[in-house]
Amino acid sequence: MTAVITVPSSLNDLSFEQVLDQMAEQPTDARVIVDARHCTFASPYGLTALLTLAQTRTAKPTLLPPEDQDKSSYWARVGFFAHAEDLYDIQGAVPRQRAPKESGYLLEITPIVKSDDVHTVVERIRDKATEILTEKLHLVSRATMGFTMTLSEACQNIVEHAGRGGWLAVQVYKYRERLHGRLAVVIAVCDAGVGFRRSLESSPRRPLTDRWDDRIALEAAVINGVSRFPEAGRGQGLKGIRGYVHRWEGKLSVRSGTARVAVVPKWDDDLALRENLAPFPGAQLQITIPEKVA
Repeated sequence: MTAVITVPSSLNDLSFEQVLDQMAEQPTDARVIVDARHCTFASPYGLTALLTLAQTRTAKPTLLPPEDQDKSSYWARVGFFAHAEDLYDIQGAVPRQRAPKESGYLLEITPIVKSDDVHTVVERIRDKATEILTEKLHLVSRATMGFTMTLSEACQNIVEHAGRGGWLAVQVYKYRERLHGRLAVVIAVCDAGVGFRRSLESSPRRPLTDRWDDRIALEAAVINGVSRFPEAGRGQGLKGIRGYVHRWEGKLSVRSGTARVAVVPKWDDDLALRENLAPFPGAQLQITIPEKVA
């Protein structure tokens, strides 16, 4: 019997939990159909997480793409179908990928496997990031260096900790509700690797506690800067990311396993901690930097 997994009409980091709740009921070798026919919006996190989801299945899932041609064309422009064709059995014709003209993407969906991929990504978007951050988000010029560092560190986490490749996408768009129409740049990084708990559990710097689960591991890594590396100064990537996000009144959320922690700014009402979520291998990270207002 084939299970149908319904993708919500608006797919982002929070609504993706609906997809995981449905998938949690299915064994990894079960035949599933991921039904995105009625999806009208998908964030960078939503699209990279869909690719990551397929990597967790031993039986290749089927994908029903959006019926709306504008939405399907958008998914194609940002490179989703180009990568999904190896991971999903896509039912029906989809548009070919074209240059992402005014799609709002600083960087279309990009696989990250090795350190060279990280360097290539940073080089590709450095000039455009300067333009976006200073002219559209009205941040000072020094924000660009921190942005590229943050992007690099987020991707390097995949290379050093995931044990397998992951996905990156960077987009700029308006937050109509949370930010009252202000622009924001969003970085989404997702992988289906070992996750924070397994990465840290053999570390000598791991917290001394009888309880060791996804929540404790996430808090140790994201909030307290604990690394699996024994050397002093190693594993400070998340600490640097958190500092950059705080400096520019941004938001950071990190999910791994069955837990999610978030550094929540004043303009958002997300929960700082979510536990007992549907299991999802690896780590999924989203960074949001808003437009500065006078």
